[in-house]
Amino acid sequence: MRKIALLSLALLCFFVGCARYRLEKNLDLESREFLSKVRYIITSQERKIFLNLPFAEREAFREEFWKKRDPTPETEENEYKNEYFKRIEEANHLFSDAGGSGWLQDRGRIYILLGPPDQRDVYPRGTDFYGPPTEIWYYGFYPIIFVDQHWDGSYELTPLGARHIALIQQASMELKPKISREKVVFDFTLRIKNIAGKEAVVQVDVPYKNIWFNAEAGFWKTTLKLSVEVFDSSEKKVWGYQKDYPLSFAEKDLDELDKNAFSAEISITLESGKYTLQATLINETDKSQARKNLGFELQEHSAF
Repeated sequence: MRKIALLSLALLCFFVGCARYRLEKNLDLESREFLSKVRYIITSQERKIFLNLPFAEREAFREEFWKKRDPTPETEENEYKNEYFKRIEEANHLFSDAGGSGWLQDRGRIYILLGPPDQRDVYPRGTDFYGPPTEIWYYGFYPIIFVDQHWDGSYELTPLGARHIALIQQASMELKPKISREKVVFDFTLRIKNIAGKEAVVQVDVPYKNIWFNAEAGFWKTTLKLSVEVFDSSEKKVWGYQKDYPLSFAEKDLDELDKNAFSAEISITLESGKYTLQATLINETDKSQARKNLGFELQEHSAF
């Protein structure tokens, strides 16, 4: 049974990987370049959302991606973005001795995430007599070791053990440029829950873990502003809806919230015909917003 379970898991990973590969392969050049450049800082959730976005919404995603990481959003300059691309350029200049792009090598990755080391010791003949070329970088008293096992300039990160790997990962999170907000993409799902004659019931769902709350006296609060517009086949607006949804939760309930989602249902009654629905959801706490479109059709019940 264990072998069957492992095989099933392997097949699942294979098919998920193939699906992701197909999505990335079909991206336009600008989108592929974006995903390549942000590979060290994009979350798996952000990548998944981006890969499934229609072409027209990708530019807005890219803008929001950098905006969330801007330590001073009230100014025109995005220091985080500027520093990130500056480090990519520096990594390409410093670590191109093995050919190719220096920022894609281990030294480049650590340099981009942690910045320049406080001290960089270079051993062209290794730390032992005629050993492989070695570099030891120090961040404070913390060492990170790179070894060129093939003598071709391709220095590889050489951890001292499992604990060392964990410490490097922790240091990457602590020392890389700080993000002013959580790495969360504000997104929601929109679907037609039910259609009965001239009435359609629309459902909006957004995971609570995707919502940014304000902390107020032991409670987490925000307000979601939902607006829905419906357009007929001539693109004329024929129906509208707006409502604020105040949310307030005790701090002790946060862990449970991560498993659940906010949900709203809206009933729409119109004459028979084809329509396009546009829903916009805004979080008042950080002004993040998301918009979705959905087509549907209403028909009169046939008389028998």
